Amino acid sequence: MSGREEGSGGFRKRKHDNFPHNQRREGRGVNSSSPVMLAFKSFQQELDARHDKYERLVKLSRDITVESKRAIFLLHRITSAPDMEEILNESEIKLDGVRQKILQVAQELSGEDMHQFHRAITTGLQEYVEAVSFQYFIKTRSLISMDEINKQLIFTTEDNGKENKIPSSDAQDKQFGTWSLKITPVDYLLGVADLTGELMRMCINSVGNGDIDTPFEVSQFLRQVYDGFSFIGNTGPYEVSKKLYTLKQSLAKVENACYALKVRGSEIPKHMLADVFSVKTEMIDQEEGIS
Repeated sequence: MSGREEGSGGFRKRKHDNFPHNQRREGRGVNSSSPVMLAFKSFQQELDARHDKYERLVKLSRDITVESKRAIFLLHRITSAPDMEEILNESEIKLDGVRQKILQVAQELSGEDMHQFHRAITTGLQEYVEAVSFQYFIKTRSLISMDEINKQLIFTTEDNGKENKIPSSDAQDKQFGTWSLKITPVDYLLGVADLTGELMRMCINSVGNGDIDTPFEVSQFLRQVYDGFSFIGNTGPYEVSKKLYTLKQSLAKVENACYALKVRGSEIPKHMLADVFSVKTEMIDQEEGIS
C-alpha cells in the first residue's frame, strides 16, 4: 500500500534496494583485471585520445581560417597599391604561416584516417584554397589546380622548423621527416566557389580605381568556372550545388559591370563608374530578393 502511494519513485527505490548499498556503490565483486574490464578501459583511452585530437584539429582549422582571411584582405589592396610585387610578397609570407598550421594538422593526422577527422578541418582547408587560388589568379589570371595545391602541402624537416611540437606516430615519417596533407576534391571545389565572390569584389574595386581591363578578364574567367560547375550540377555533393547559386550571382554582377563599362564607359567619368555599378548591383539584389 505504501509502495503504491509513493508512485514510481517508490518503485524505483524498491528495485534498487534489491542490491546491497555497499556492493552497488563500491563495485564489490567486480574484477578490475578481467579481460572485459581491461578491454573497456582501452576503449575509453582510445576514445578520449580521439576526442582530444579532434578538438586540437578544430582549433587549428580555426587558426587556418583566420590567417587565410587576412591574406585575402591583404590581396584586395592590390587594386589600389602602387607596388604589386610588395603585396604579393607579403601575402606569400602570410600563406607560409598558414602552411605551418597545416603542417601541424598533417602531424596530427599522421598514421590516422583523414576522413575520420575531415569535418574538423574542412572549413580551414576551404579558406586556404580560396586564398591560394586568389593569389594565383592575380599572378597568372588562371585557376590553380588541386595537384599544385597539394604539392605545396608536402613538408620536410626543414619546413617543420620550430613549429614542430607534436611528434609523428608514423615510423616512416620519423625516419625521413616528411609529412603531407591532401586537399579533397570537395574542399577544392568549395574553395574555388568561394573564390568567385572575392573576384567579384576585386572587380568592384578595380572599377572604382579606373581599371577597365580587370572586369573583362574576371568576367571571362568566371564564365569558365560557372560552366565547369554547371557540368557538375546536382550530381555532386550537396554543398557544391548550394554554392552554384552564389557563383551565378557573382557572375551576373561582374557582367553587369562589364556592360556599364562597354556601353556607358565613354559617357561616364571613371571616378563615377563605381557608383553607377554599385547602384545596378543593388537593383539586381532587390530583384532577386536578396537585400
